[in-house]
Amino acid sequence: MTATSQATQDVVFDVDHVTLRFGGVVSLNDVTLQMYRGEILAVIGPNGAGKTSLFNSLTGVYTPQEGTVTVAGRAGDAPVSVIGKKTHVVNHLGVARTFQNIRLFPALTALENVKVGIETRQKSGPIAAMLGMPWQRREEKESTATALALLNDVGLPGRGNELAGALAYGEQRRLEIARALGTNPGVLLLDEPAAGTNPVEKRDLAELISRINRERGVSILLIEHDMKLVMSIAHRIIVLNFGEKIAEGTPQEIQRDPVVVAAYLGTSAEDAQQQAEQAPELTLIDTDTVQDEEQADD
Repeated sequence: MTATSQATQDVVFDVDHVTLRFGGVVSLNDVTLQMYRGEILAVIGPNGAGKTSLFNSLTGVYTPQEGTVTVAGRAGDAPVSVIGKKTHVVNHLGVARTFQNIRLFPALTALENVKVGIETRQKSGPIAAMLGMPWQRREEKESTATALALLNDVGLPGRGNELAGALAYGEQRRLEIARALGTNPGVLLLDEPAAGTNPVEKRDLAELISRINRERGVSILLIEHDMKLVMSIAHRIIVLNFGEKIAEGTPQEIQRDPVVVAAYLGTSAEDAQQQAEQAPELTLIDTDTVQDEEQADD
């Protein structure tokens, strides 16, 4: 039984008819979707489709004008509305995220960056730290041990004392994931985690994401332009275009959906369907590769 079929009765995010506007610009238009416990759900679409706006609406950065968003971050939690809640409150509900543009503390070590995430859920405050209270010292030791274990798990063993800003780009991506895991999330939102990485780093990243989902039981919500990575790890895919949900299904279903292919190619669904019939070997991965090559030539 797949992770998705096991999880269909346990909803993590429930997004119901959400509309988000910025002045006269509609970023999300009547979007409805559900994310299930234990799955890797990918959100894809062309640039400007509303993917990051969706992430920001799920984490308290943006407040939609219409609709509802509830989350049950960890298994057994009751659904709670995220509308109007601050981002740190949403994080305490079991939601962690990374960003398209890396947001590490470059002047801190890798170990210290991960401990920033871990210490958001510790009880000791600055006064206890100044007084050196026994429970604070115990939490400090536990925090260090947990941070070192997380660095090892994401493939950065022995790198704890290196400055975050001195790490290679792909390593910084992994460090950001380790810091997010330090908050002990039930669901992890990854915004373009493969951006700027080379093919080897993308392959290793795909393995890491799958392992986090499988071994830690963390549900993964993924925004990613690399279709090969998405198709290799996602249990289910939702497609946005111009702020609207245009498709939802398994990777195999999405890969040959003429409406989805048309959105990526900028043609009509009828033309995309005809092209698929004439060249059945053409897939969404192929169209994405063509777009990447065209952008590289610009």
